[in-house]
Amino acid sequence: MSRGVSLRGRLLRRLALLLSLILLLSSFTAYWSARRAADTAYDRTLLASARAVADGLYAENGRLRANIPYVALDTFAYDSAGRIYYQVLDLEGEQVSGYEDLPPAPPGTPRTDDYPALAHFYDAVYRNQGVRVVSLLQPVSEPQLNGIAEIRVAETQGARERMARELLIGTLWRMGLLSVSALLLVWLAVNLALRPLEALRREVAERASDDLQPLPDEGLPREVLPLVETLNQFNERLRGLFERQSQFIADAAHELRTPLAALKARITLGLRAEQPEEWRSTLEQVAQQGDRLTSLANQLLSLARIESGARAITEGGAQRIDLSQLARELGLAMAPLAHARGVALALEADQPVWIDGEPTLLNELLNNLLDNALAHTPAGGNLIIRALAPAVLEVEDDGPGIPEAEHEKVFERFYRRSNLGNGAGLGLAIVGEICRAHQARISLHQAQPHGLRVRVEFPLSVPET
Repeated sequence: MSRGVSLRGRLLRRLALLLSLILLLSSFTAYWSARRAADTAYDRTLLASARAVADGLYAENGRLRANIPYVALDTFAYDSAGRIYYQVLDLEGEQVSGYEDLPPAPPGTPRTDDYPALAHFYDAVYRNQGVRVVSLLQPVSEPQLNGIAEIRVAETQGARERMARELLIGTLWRMGLLSVSALLLVWLAVNLALRPLEALRREVAERASDDLQPLPDEGLPREVLPLVETLNQFNERLRGLFERQSQFIADAAHELRTPLAALKARITLGLRAEQPEEWRSTLEQVAQQGDRLTSLANQLLSLARIESGARAITEGGAQRIDLSQLARELGLAMAPLAHARGVALALEADQPVWIDGEPTLLNELLNNLLDNALAHTPAGGNLIIRALAPAVLEVEDDGPGIPEAEHEKVFERFYRRSNLGNGAGLGLAIVGEICRAHQARISLHQAQPHGLRVRVEFPLSVPET
C-alpha cells in the first residue's frame, strides 16, 4: 500500500509551479520592456544622426547639398552589431546623398510626440534585412531655396535585439535566483511550521495503547487545533465505549452469577432427594431457571450486537425499511402468544412509513417493546401497534403503566421495578440503545384511560434517486 503524499512536497511543488508561471510571465514582460527600452535608446540615436545630417545641409547654385563631416559619418555608417543607412532628399524628393531606395514611411504613419521634431519612426525591410527608420522633415530657408527636405536614417535591428536579449537574460538570471531563494526559504518555513505536527505525532506514537487522555493543544497552530479537538472528541467517545463495555461485562457477570448459583443449588438439592416427585419438581424449577438464563443470555447478546449495528449505520450500511410492513410481520408472529394470554392485538398502519435503519436492530426493538407490553397487559386487555407518518412507531397497552418519575430510569441496564415481574431489566435498555444507534427519540406517555404508550420518532428517510 503506497504511503500518503508528503504535505511538504505538495506545498513545494505547487509553489515551484506558481513561481515558474510567474517567471514565464515576467520573462515576456521583461522582454517587451527591454525591447521598448532598446527602441527608445536607439530611436534617440537615430534622430540625433538625422539631425547631424540636417546640420550639414546647404544651398549651392540653387540646389541642395549635404556636407556630412567624417566624424558624423563614422558615428553611424557602420556598427559592430549591425549597419546604418542614410538618405537625403531635396525639396522635390530627389536624392542628394546617401543610399538609394531607403523605404519611405507607410501612409498614415503618425509623427512622434516624444521629441520636438518633425520625425516619423517606422519599421521596414531594406536589402532583405529588418530595419528601423526615422524620417526627419527639415525646413530649408535659403535665398535660393525655401521648402522641406527629408532625411532618412535606417538601422538594422541587430543592435536593438542584442540589447533586449542582454536585458532579458540579466532579468531571467535575477528572477531565477530569486525563485530558488524563495523556494529555499519556503522549504525552511514549511519545516518550521510542521514541527508542531511532528511533535504531535511523537506524542501519539509514544502513548500506551490504552491511554485515551486528551492530546495537548498548547503551542499548536490555529489551523491544527480543530484536528486535535476532533481527535480528543473521538478519544472521549472511545473511552465512553470502553467504559460501557467494562460496565456491561461487570453487570453481566453479576447478573449471571446469581441465577447460576441458584440453579446449582437447586440441582444439588434435587440430587439429595429420593422421591421421583421431588426429582420432577426440581427438574421443572431447573427448566424455568434455564429459560430465564437463556432469555438473559439472548438479551446480553442483543446488547453486544447493537454496537456493530450502530457502526454499520454510521458507515452507510443502513437500509430503507417500511415500518408498517415490519409492524405487520411482527404483529402476526406475536398474535398467537397474545391470544393465549387473552390480549387483543391490533395494528394501525394504513400507509407505508419509510425510515433508514438496520433491519435486525429494528426487529429487536419492536420485539422488545411488544414483549414488554404483553408481559404487563392483563388478560382481557388491549395492545396496539401504530406506524405513523412521517416516521413514528408507537406501542400502546392498558397495563399498569410506569410512573413519570421512573421514565428515564427504565432505560438503564438491569433496572428493575418491584411490580414488573422477574425480568432482567434489559428489555427497555436494549430499546434505548437501538434508538441511540438510529438517532431516534424515544419517549414514554400515559395512555388513556390507563396504561403506557411508547413513542419512537425516527429521522426522516432520504428518498432514493
